[in-house]
Amino acid sequence: MSLLPRTAEEFSSADYWERFFRKRGEKAFEWYGDYNSLCGVLHKYIKPRDKVLVVGCGNSELSEQLYDVGYRQLTNIDISETVVSHMNQRNAEHRPDMTFQQLDATQTGFESGSFQAALDKGTLDAMASEEDGALAGRMLAEVGRVLAVGGRYVCVTLAQEHVIKLAVEHFAQGWAVRIHCLSGQQKEESDSSFALPVFVLVCTKFRQAPPFAVLELCQGEDGAPTRLASVPELLSAVKERQAYNLMLHKLRGGTDAGSTPSLTLCHAATGRPRYTLTVQDSLPSAKLPRSNHFAIFIVPQGRESDWLYGSAEGRIQLASSAKFRRLVIVAMHRDQEYEDMQAVQSELSPMVMELAPPGMPANQQVPFLSVGGDLGWREVIGRGVSALTGEYSVEDVRGEDGHLYRRLIFMNNSQLVQSESRLRSAATASSAHKKKNKKKSKPSVSDAPALTGVKDRIVDRGFLCCTHHEVMVAGLAMLGMDAINNKDHPVSVLLVGLGGGGLPQFVHDFVPCARVEVVELDPAVLEVAQTWFGFQTDERLNVTLGDGLERIKTLASEGGHSFDVIMFDVDSKDTTLGMSCPPPAFVETSLLKKVYSLLTPRGLFMLNLVCRDSALRKSVLERVQAVFPCVFSRGIEGEVNEVLLCCRSSGEEHKPHTIPSTLQQTARDLQKTLRANTQTAPCVPQIDITAMLNDLKVI
Repeated sequence: MSLLPRTAEEFSSADYWERFFRKRGEKAFEWYGDYNSLCGVLHKYIKPRDKVLVVGCGNSELSEQLYDVGYRQLTNIDISETVVSHMNQRNAEHRPDMTFQQLDATQTGFESGSFQAALDKGTLDAMASEEDGALAGRMLAEVGRVLAVGGRYVCVTLAQEHVIKLAVEHFAQGWAVRIHCLSGQQKEESDSSFALPVFVLVCTKFRQAPPFAVLELCQGEDGAPTRLASVPELLSAVKERQAYNLMLHKLRGGTDAGSTPSLTLCHAATGRPRYTLTVQDSLPSAKLPRSNHFAIFIVPQGRESDWLYGSAEGRIQLASSAKFRRLVIVAMHRDQEYEDMQAVQSELSPMVMELAPPGMPANQQVPFLSVGGDLGWREVIGRGVSALTGEYSVEDVRGEDGHLYRRLIFMNNSQLVQSESRLRSAATASSAHKKKNKKKSKPSVSDAPALTGVKDRIVDRGFLCCTHHEVMVAGLAMLGMDAINNKDHPVSVLLVGLGGGGLPQFVHDFVPCARVEVVELDPAVLEVAQTWFGFQTDERLNVTLGDGLERIKTLASEGGHSFDVIMFDVDSKDTTLGMSCPPPAFVETSLLKKVYSLLTPRGLFMLNLVCRDSALRKSVLERVQAVFPCVFSRGIEGEVNEVLLCCRSSGEEHKPHTIPSTLQQTARDLQKTLRANTQTAPCVPQIDITAMLNDLKVI
């Protein structure tokens, strides 16, 4: 299968090209390659018997080299009298049949249809900046006039954006347009900050315009052509090749653990993404075996969102564990079929070798690494489009522990798992859960449900995949057991943010008589939770569709409402912020005061906080502390998340600067209560309340 690279790095056209042309100076032709680097593609489109017009020949040796291998009908033109005189003198004795004429390329005077080929090496690039492209446009029109039907305009170009756009748009109607991308041509002594691929634009003149545009891109001189549907798509593909060469140039220049460039390999025929490659170099201080230069790590299907593979910190840890100077981490895309590990290796090998670190021996064996030696497993079971968040995918995957998990992924941030639940087999539900805490053990694959049909897989409502959800459940112990067991006044919970519904469903199922209201902004999320994640509403569990901020404000203004627990578990869609959960408006002082007013005297406010910006985190904590007299924090190991447990009361049982002395006993009692409530629940709760509260800290 043929693969085409698509880099994630933006190719900065203006700044890059300004520096390039300033550096290039008068040495124009050395950047376009010599006969040896161009002959393969030139011989493919120009035959020795063809009458060839060489446009803007300058003092290049290319015409002379073509003449020497049999091209005898070369007519060279240039606007410079000095160049023409010099080239005629240089070739008069050894190449008597080759002519050089001083002519304006925009009005040559030759008869229409008198040439089978027109060869241009850098002339279009030079002319395109004159008169806002009008001069180059007149030259292209003249070339089109003097070419016979079936004739070809062969242009060697660096494909600066405005240059290639002008040429392609000029020939797109009525001509076949094909672009070959050759490798970077700069010499070793040239400025190492430039990595320039040379392109050869080949435009073939038709007698009659075809009913559709013929636009193609080829990698190398012999690469199979890839058909593009429109001029913008072709120009975008050219830009991606430029960016890819720039990235390769940087990678070959050295290793940098702080830089993790990535690119996507697409199916050449369909253009659909097939692999995403991320380059991770080891830290300079890492002690590595001398022969461990380079390795490829294949991420199991469905696991690309795992912390180890989907986060910068995780990839650094993976590279450190692998002990190679450079590790290329390969993620496979959904909606693509992969035969087996051997087939994936064969498909990737030609491309990944271009990413090898500098100094690697030529015959070095490059190992392919994986988890367990297989490709993993993923099945997309549902798709949809949210009016608020865009496309989403619901998929079942096999986890590292061998169990099956169901995940909700929003495609605008496909590296993030929005919601996750563990699955069990409906046929074996009664024996599916024998251990109390599966997160602390690593069951074998044989312990997991078999890969049954999707209808036989159901969500295990007693298992919380997210540790911060477990902490929130464990935090209920701070209410005290009298409150939890009071059936006359059952615990009331307001939760902002539904997700897959695992947290509110767990509280409903296992906390005696608890009443839960969930506020969810996105109707599509509610539909997904009910359809795929086993979420069920009733008189004790209901969902209000709307903005959580507005719901809080409405409840506060109406009065008469109070909750024992208010939970915020809502993410921010603004990726430019240093805080991904919650959105900033949810931790403004005015809203926090409204939350405080809605709590019962014994009430708790629980906040899932994900903040990488230390200054912003400090500001959030100060605002929370200004409203709530007693604030505790529980960090999540290996993640940025922390859960803030904020008490409305600061009485004896909640002294502001200490952990309640009775909390551990209350935690054990809550554990017993949750398990005792299983007779009315469809499964067994698997949570260690005491463990979730062990690392609680006073803020």
